Amino acid sequence: MRTLTVDDETAGQRLDNVLLRVLKGVPKTHVYRVIRSGEVRVNSGRAQADTRVAAGDLIRVPPMRLAAPATAAASAPAREFPVLFEDEYLLAIAKPAGVAVHGGSGVSSGVIEQLRRARPQARYLELVHRLDKETSGVLLLARKRSALVALQDQFRARDTGKVYAALVFGAWPRHVKVIDLALHKTLDAAGERHVRVVSPAHEDGRRSITLVRVVQAFADCTLLEVTLKTGRTHQIRVHLAHSGHPIVGDPKYGDFARNKAFAREHHFTRMFLHARQLSFDHPASGQRLTLEAPLPPECATLLRGCMGSPLNL
Repeated sequence: MRTLTVDDETAGQRLDNVLLRVLKGVPKTHVYRVIRSGEVRVNSGRAQADTRVAAGDLIRVPPMRLAAPATAAASAPAREFPVLFEDEYLLAIAKPAGVAVHGGSGVSSGVIEQLRRARPQARYLELVHRLDKETSGVLLLARKRSALVALQDQFRARDTGKVYAALVFGAWPRHVKVIDLALHKTLDAAGERHVRVVSPAHEDGRRSITLVRVVQAFADCTLLEVTLKTGRTHQIRVHLAHSGHPIVGDPKYGDFARNKAFAREHHFTRMFLHARQLSFDHPASGQRLTLEAPLPPECATLLRGCMGSPLNL
């Protein structure tokens, strides 16, 4: 049995991410299993995988045999990404689709490991929030501990503005502008997240609100501007799919047959969900910043060429 004390650098992070970093070589499935079983304790109490730890918390970890392979950070290729904003407190990049934000669950490395490898001189670099592997767009990282805490507080308090571009199958009804549906997240034995719509009365359901505006309608698809009022896991993907208009190319919640046919016809193989704008208060100056990531070339080409309409997004 070992006990870990949460330091200032670790405070605010999820319990599962702390353990996955500390217990390198332990299968991810086993880490989630001991959390679910209650063998992992935080301040002597049971905790969930998504519990946020605080400085000074004591994490009790049961005995586990550690392998000794090379860590993801050590084996990660050094890679920079297009920079949207950078100063001594923040780094904002345009994340491409197909790159996870961090390693784990069969992914050897992600944005954070690759950036750390590319910037060995960086004393501090942490993810402020996350984007799905299949989603492109604005991704924010902190270069100081104080910036991470301040920004994560804003995200939790919903003081940030998040706007996405999504191409969905079918003709979205223009009168539907608000989706207000509770969501419930579960983890399978492999730690894979699955989210579904549940009744507002569901004991584990969390109210989730998505605003939708039609940008342009095409023959078989609709381009939407989507604004998040809450930030649940897979919220946009599940809300749109539940409404009968899954996102083009969504491999988890989408229409698999239509995805395959669309990819064959248009040579477009990614999910069309792009975090195009993020607004927040600078953690040091308090100035409101609005950062924008241009639509990736493959998405812009699809809209201009295959869909036959030039759009400036």
